Amino acid sequence: MRVLVVDDSRVMRQIVARGLRQAGLGDLQVVEAADGGAGLAAVAEHAPDLVLCDWNMPGTSGLEMLERLRAGGDATAFGFITSEAAEDVHRRATAAGATFVVTKPFTPEVLHDAVTGALAARS
Repeated sequence: MRVLVVDDSRVMRQIVARGLRQAGLGDLQVVEAADGGAGLAAVAEHAPDLVLCDWNMPGTSGLEMLERLRAGGDATAFGFITSEAAEDVHRRATAAGATFVVTKPFTPEVLHDAVTGALAARS
């Protein structure tokens, strides 16, 4: 499975990648991007099975990235991993086409459940 992790923090990208491995999600190829603009380019280049994205980033935000993907007809499974816990953020994410929102900090079990649910919904 190819997963794109989009976050402006290199450390957080590494934490998410480690969480995916700890969640026991099988053979993973993790691709990283530092913001939504780079994330859009990475989706086009790498055709990931899943995008895990931060909400707040400089330049193109996570929500803007998701909206641009969906406007272009891209249906890649997409979830947010964010420190934003407000119900409005979760509602806006879902309305834009996100499959899930995981709030930081997260456990490998929470990540596992969110990712497997997102991939099952796309099957």
